[in-house]
Amino acid sequence: MTLLCTGAAGYIGSHTAMAFLDQTDSRLIIIDDLRTGFRQNIAILQARYPDRVEFVEMDFGNRTLLEALFKRSEITGVLHFGASLIVGESVQKPLAYYHNNVANAIALFEICVRFGVEYFIFSSTAAVYGEPDSRLIPVCESAPLAPINPYGSSKMMVELILQDLAKISSMRYVALRYFNVAGASMGNTTSLLAQDQALGQRSKNATHLIKVALECATGKRAGMSIFGDDYPTPDGTCIRDYIHIDDLAAAHLSALRFLQAGGDSAVFNVGYNRGYSVKEVIECVKRVSGVDFATQIAPRRAGDPAELIASNALLKQQTHWQPRYDDLAVIVRSAYEFEKALKA
Repeated sequence: MTLLCTGAAGYIGSHTAMAFLDQTDSRLIIIDDLRTGFRQNIAILQARYPDRVEFVEMDFGNRTLLEALFKRSEITGVLHFGASLIVGESVQKPLAYYHNNVANAIALFEICVRFGVEYFIFSSTAAVYGEPDSRLIPVCESAPLAPINPYGSSKMMVELILQDLAKISSMRYVALRYFNVAGASMGNTTSLLAQDQALGQRSKNATHLIKVALECATGKRAGMSIFGDDYPTPDGTCIRDYIHIDDLAAAHLSALRFLQAGGDSAVFNVGYNRGYSVKEVIECVKRVSGVDFATQIAPRRAGDPAELIASNALLKQQTHWQPRYDDLAVIVRSAYEFEKALKA
């Protein structure tokens, strides 16, 4: 099988690509424009599987290049990670998010339908739920979709397009609604880390909580802000469900196998069914690293809901996915070891 992976030079895409290469005999064609991805992630994949990874530097919405690629390759399935994903940035630049996440996705879908792609795995988000009613937490897939920022709205739009496409084409899909993703590959070794040849969260301008806290713990930042301490939560800070990157990657593999076994198009949450507050996460980072770095309270960020926790029951029931690293300290430690080796 040949799979097209968009955005696999990024954090989630590169880890998922490695999981597919490790656990299947698939050939991967990766397309990424490297605006936010890293060529080094591609190099790591190609070094391990030189005959099964092809990289094409391109925008995933380029119809001409996509058509040429599909004409020369028998692509059976698509793993779509190529989207813009910073909530705050989406509030400031909504048109850029709708262009990249929706308009470019439409271009990709047109080519997929034309060339008879059978399977499509979509990287969606818990942001489609917006600020769910506290009585609905943990959030189930049947919860109302009510995004409160352009990022979440753009992902919801793509899900709706996929839903309509599945009715008029042979393509079946799974949309995976991620909650908060963190950690680094558990396949990393000491020697790989020493050579900076491991997979983890590289970021040009980090905004994710655990990544930012670890940059503080490793001396790359002097301190960090806690955006709001007046939310209706026990300690006043936002609560999120954090999932280890390897468990998320495994969910994509489970989703594809679900479709290959004849499963109908579906939407699944991917998380651990538990949440931690911003303050709890920072304390965990300090405990794991042994570093007491500075924090300060800052105003709330636009578009941040108070609490998001996943119900993962449907994913477990339908795909037999089982998490292996459901422990905040394990997540933080894997990310910390990677961050220590990563050059500033």
